[in-house]
Amino acid sequence: MGGTRIRSVAMVALTALALTGCGTTGGPRGGLASSGKTANSSTLYISALQGGIVSRSGVKLSNSERQRALEAEYRALEAAPGGQPVAWQGGDVSGQVVAAAPYQVGQQNCRQYTHKLVYNGKQIEARGAACRNSDGTWTPLT
Repeated sequence: MGGTRIRSVAMVALTALALTGCGTTGGPRGGLASSGKTANSSTLYISALQGGIVSRSGVKLSNSERQRALEAEYRALEAAPGGQPVAWQGGDVSGQVVAAAPYQVGQQNCRQYTHKLVYNGKQIEARGAACRNSDGTWTPLT
């Protein structure tokens, strides 16, 4: 059992090391596409989030703002160290996503995370959790 935990920790460390070249914050041009992923794979990763926790915030986002918000959620879940914010900026709204340290549920890595938005001078916060699938996508827990 200890060997499995060590392998899991090693895999997380190797994944984090492999992803250190990927940006964890980005402006309007940042995102999955700028980290070397194709538009089609970006769509796969974003759609797997099923609207993410940003959809629970009640803030009406444009398509590009929603895309930036979901990319930030994905980057926070996939590569950001626990507690490190992943910021994004849209036209009328900005946000940051902070994921906690990963934990195991069965064979899956999962993370709790918070998405804070600033819209019309108000801060709105949504919380949730997601688990990583074997294909690299993240599925929110309901």
